[in-house]
Amino acid sequence: MKPDGLPDRAELVQELRQLRRGGLPALQSLVPEALRAATLHAGYARDDGDLADGAERLLGAAAARLGADDLIGRAAQCTFGLLPGRRGDPAADRRRAAALVYGVTPERFRHSQERQVVEQLAGAVLAEAREPSGPTVRAPGTPAARTPARVPTVGLPGRAGNRPVTVHISPIELLRDIDILVSSENVHLEMSKSFRPTVSGSLRHAASVGCAADGPVTDVLADELAAWVRARPGVLPLRPGAVVPTGPGALAERGVRRVYHAAVAVPEGHGYRVDPQSIATAVAACFTHARRERTDTHPALRSLCFPVLGAGRGGLDRRTSASWLRWAIEDALTADPDWQVHVVTRYPEVARLFEAAPPEG
Repeated sequence: MKPDGLPDRAELVQELRQLRRGGLPALQSLVPEALRAATLHAGYARDDGDLADGAERLLGAAAARLGADDLIGRAAQCTFGLLPGRRGDPAADRRRAAALVYGVTPERFRHSQERQVVEQLAGAVLAEAREPSGPTVRAPGTPAARTPARVPTVGLPGRAGNRPVTVHISPIELLRDIDILVSSENVHLEMSKSFRPTVSGSLRHAASVGCAADGPVTDVLADELAAWVRARPGVLPLRPGAVVPTGPGALAERGVRRVYHAAVAVPEGHGYRVDPQSIATAVAACFTHARRERTDTHPALRSLCFPVLGAGRGGLDRRTSASWLRWAIEDALTADPDWQVHVVTRYPEVARLFEAAPPEG
């Protein structure tokens, strides 16, 4: 133990290697000493009564520090079952999912990348304990007291012009109790691979139901989109800005009722092109579908959440995408204010674009 009360990194690495085998449920029986010290020091737990849950939250925050857009961060989430619906997965399945992030075999991952992932996660745990990244409530001379499990998904007040919205700095798949999540897709409705750190890939992974040795049992979102296309021969490619609704799959466990797939990316060469006007078209279409479904089949629909459409693999500048999204949401809410609207991004600088005060007068 170091003078500052934090454990040695090597000790923490060894404990994380053992935890990788047992998985997060093993923390309910025993939180190992180094992880225990880091959890208490960071304020994720106040005593042994909430130590197991606090240690799990600390690991989640540490993986978030590594970045869900980064291979190491995403592999850390897979390795330790930190993704939604993957907490209790067997060690072999978690290793297989992490290996897919790097595009290698599980055996090669075990001998190479896995060591780096565990070591980097240990470093992130210590960094989180020294400098918590979320909001804190701290009394003089005490560790930071906080509720870190909520930090990635806490909604911050924001605005789209003169209309209020809620802004989340978080991976979209971690959000809870929002009726409709919007996914950014291409005009061929071919979702991103489930191991890719994109909105489409993350939602596809989180919505999958069940798990077998060779992957998800039911790829709910991709299967529903494929069925929608089969029922409409010749419909592809869609007009940019078109929206196709599907069910939520396993996301229903997080209070999600529908997923809307906004086709904004047009294949071009080895990448994609996104016309900003398609963002406005897609936002309007999402509200149209939501009103129709609320009238016909889903009367409980009240809230929608938009990512920054087209700003990932779509290649559109984040600021441009956020500006068009903000304007389109304002227009939609001006016409139909009876909705709770959320915006989600992993980038604080994008979230700040929605902080503008409403105009005076």
